[in-house]
Amino acid sequence: MALVLTKVQAQYPAVTIPGSEVRKITSKIVAGQEYELHIMLPRDYKTADKKYPVVYQMDAQWDFKLVTGLYGDYYYDGFIPELIIVGVTWSGEQANYDSLRKRDYTPTKIDAMPQSGGADQFLAFMKQELFPFIESNYKADGKNRTLMGCSGGAVFTLYTLFTQPDLFTGYVAASPYIPWDNEVLYKFEQAFAKKRLPNPVRLYMTMGDVETTRPVFEKFSANMVARQYPSVRLQSKILENTGHSGTKHETYARGLQYVFERPQLNLAAGVLNSYAGTYQLPDGRTMQLKNDNSQLALYFGSNRLFTLYAASETDFYATAQFFNIHFDNASGKPPGCWLETFGNKQFVKRTN
Repeated sequence: MALVLTKVQAQYPAVTIPGSEVRKITSKIVAGQEYELHIMLPRDYKTADKKYPVVYQMDAQWDFKLVTGLYGDYYYDGFIPELIIVGVTWSGEQANYDSLRKRDYTPTKIDAMPQSGGADQFLAFMKQELFPFIESNYKADGKNRTLMGCSGGAVFTLYTLFTQPDLFTGYVAASPYIPWDNEVLYKFEQAFAKKRLPNPVRLYMTMGDVETTRPVFEKFSANMVARQYPSVRLQSKILENTGHSGTKHETYARGLQYVFERPQLNLAAGVLNSYAGTYQLPDGRTMQLKNDNSQLALYFGSNRLFTLYAASETDFYATAQFFNIHFDNASGKPPGCWLETFGNKQFVKRTN
């Protein structure tokens, strides 16, 4: 009898995303639909006593891993703040994503897709069920939300901006399918253009340069840019040598930077001079802050490291790396400042 050898497949642990968790929520508004939430929390979430901006990512079944990876990179470099990321998808291993996306992300119903046109119900779910769930269970800032999506998710992102702009402060749309229902988004944009928003919002949107809908997108984008909405900061970009799905990574990365971009204020010379001086770190090293051409600059010895930009009269940051300085409100010369680098925060005393 021949000896038959069978190869036993080894069982290895699955790759997981540290700092993430999965929650489920059933909507009464969207016909009892169960949604799965993929949630990423900041690294210091458990110990910090503060609320965090929230990014709501559509199509978490595809894009949550991408967005959390990008977030880690851009936070490490100091370009974006600590965030809670909530990826939204449909529960169940047999979920028909294509059909469910057309139901929840489309603003109007078309005959060829009888399930379409459910964007208003999905928006109601987010406003009345999802937001309360997240903001009651997590340290989430309900006044600082960002919505991101691609393709159909980008159509939903633009539709949300046009119809309920108070729900989010930031919008990121990758490759929106503008041709949907005979370019019906124009109708919603026209109504939006007449509104006066109570709070400013930011929109970043893109299209791949080889996409067949590029001309339609460029026309729609030009129309929006020409509006010069008083309360909307808008940036639109065509991505070189990029197709439809390939727009995601750059759009989400640059979109997060754009949405959370900090100001660069021009402060009076007297304010900058009050901060200029020599400071001693806890390890004994010293650094100098100088007013160089109306901007605060950081020196170690005679070496100029980088320019510090003013986000407020007491908060400064660098763009070369994760580096923040905060001065407590005080008259005259402050006794020191809080220096924050990646993973570390310390008080630096002033010595002169």
